[in-house]
Amino acid sequence: MIGRLLFEAGVLFDDQLDALERDSDNPCTQGRDLDFALLLDGLAAEREQNITIDVAYRFFATARRKFIVADTPGHEQYTRNMATGASTADVALLLVSASEGITRQTRRHALIVSMLGVRQVVVAVNKMDLVGWSQSTLIALESEFRRFTDGLDVDEIVFIPVAARSGDNVIRPSKHLSWYRGPTLLEHLERTDVRGRPHSSAFRMPIQWVNRPNAEFRGHCGLIASGELRPGAPVRLLPSGRHTQIQRIVTADGDLAHAVAGQCVTLTFSDDIDASRGDVVADIAEPTTVTDRFSARLIWFDAEPLEHRRPYILKLATATANATIEPTLHVIDLGTFKSTRTNHLGTNEIGIAVVQLDRLVAADPYADSPLTGSFILIDRESYNTVAIGMIGATDADNLCTRTKATLSDLIRATETHGRSIAKALSWRTTGSLDTFLVAAVITGSSKVAGAVALAEILTKTFLYYLHERIWALIPWGKR
Repeated sequence: MIGRLLFEAGVLFDDQLDALERDSDNPCTQGRDLDFALLLDGLAAEREQNITIDVAYRFFATARRKFIVADTPGHEQYTRNMATGASTADVALLLVSASEGITRQTRRHALIVSMLGVRQVVVAVNKMDLVGWSQSTLIALESEFRRFTDGLDVDEIVFIPVAARSGDNVIRPSKHLSWYRGPTLLEHLERTDVRGRPHSSAFRMPIQWVNRPNAEFRGHCGLIASGELRPGAPVRLLPSGRHTQIQRIVTADGDLAHAVAGQCVTLTFSDDIDASRGDVVADIAEPTTVTDRFSARLIWFDAEPLEHRRPYILKLATATANATIEPTLHVIDLGTFKSTRTNHLGTNEIGIAVVQLDRLVAADPYADSPLTGSFILIDRESYNTVAIGMIGATDADNLCTRTKATLSDLIRATETHGRSIAKALSWRTTGSLDTFLVAAVITGSSKVAGAVALAEILTKTFLYYLHERIWALIPWGKR
C-alpha cells in the first residue's frame, strides 16, 4: 500500500521505476504487474519471504504537506521494530485485511500506538476487492474495532476502504466504492490534524556529555527535551537538587540568546558545580521528580520471560541504573484490554509493572515528557534490549493517588459494606446471649431480658460496623 501511495503520488524517480520493473520481473512477485512492496522491502530476507522485517523510512511531499513514512512490520516476531517506528509518529496507519478481519496483532498494534502517545489513527481496510467491495464488511470491521478500542487513549479513528494492489481509493476515488462518501487515503493524510496533545512546557535537558576541551571551559552537552531556555535563567540540577544559573548557550555556530526543544546545545553554568552524564537540567519552578521507584507500562520483546526477581539494566534518557521488577506485575489481555495479575511477561506481551532502581533518577510521566518518561530494559548478560517502557507515575504520584482513593475505592476493595454489616450482626447476636440470660435471671422476665438484649444488638452492631470500616482503611498487617 505504501509503495502504491508513492507511485500514485508521482514522487518516484526514473531510476527507482526502472529498478522496480526489473525486480518485479519475477514469478514469485505479482507476475506481470509491478510489485510495489519492493520499493520498501530492501532486505533480501524480506523479498524472499514477502514480509516486512525492518523499519523503512521514506520521504515524499505533495502540494499540501510533507511526509515521512515509517513502514513497519506487521508480524508478531518483529513487534519491537513496529514499536520503534511508532515511537516518533504523529499518525498511525493500521492496515487491516478485509478478508481476514481484525487479528490479535491488530489489537496489539492499536494498544502500542496508544501507549506511545499517537492520538490520530487511520484504519485502512485493504483488499476490498476480495470481499466484493462490500459495504457491510467495512461496517462490521469498524464496529468490531471501535468496540475493543473504547478504552484506548486516542482522539480520532478513521476508516478508509482501499484496494492497494489496484490503487482503488488510495489517491483517487474508486468506481467500485460508489457507496463510500469519505476522503481517499491521501486526502485524509493531507488534512488530518497532527498537532497532537501538548506536552509539558517545563524545561528539561538530560546531560549527555561533559565537554572539557581546555582548562578554561567546561560545558554540559545534551538535547533539549522540552521547554525553552535563555542565558541567566535559574535552573536545578537533578537528582542532586543543586541550583545554578545558565551562563552561556553554546553551539557550533556561536552562542544563542534563546534555545528551544529539539536543539542540541552546550550549557555553561555560573557556578562551578558537579554535573555529569545522566543528570537532568530542569526548570527551577517545575522540576522533574527524583525517584528510585515508579510504575510503567512495559512491552516485553525477549524470548526469555520477564522475571520480577531478576536484575536488569535500565536506560532512561542518558541515565543508567540497575533495575528490578516488583512482584505486583500485571499483563494486559489483548482481547479485553483488561489487566490481570501474573508472575511473568512473555514475548511481545504488554504489562503494567512497578520498577525499583538502585539509585535516584530524574523522571517524568511519559504523557508529560516522552524523552524523560520512557526507558529501555537491557539484559545484564547478553546486553540485548528486552523491553521498552513508558512511565505512568512516579512513586510520589502513586501515593497521592492512593490517598485520594482512600474514602471510596480502598473501602470497597478491602471489604463490602454488606459483609461488614453481616459480621457486625452475627457477632453482636452471638455476644448478646449472655446479656439475655443475665437480664432474665435478675428481672425474672423474658420480655425485659429480650428488650435489653435487642437494644444491645442494635447499638453495638452500629458501633462494630464503624469499627470495621475504620480498620478497612488501615493497611497495617495486611498481606
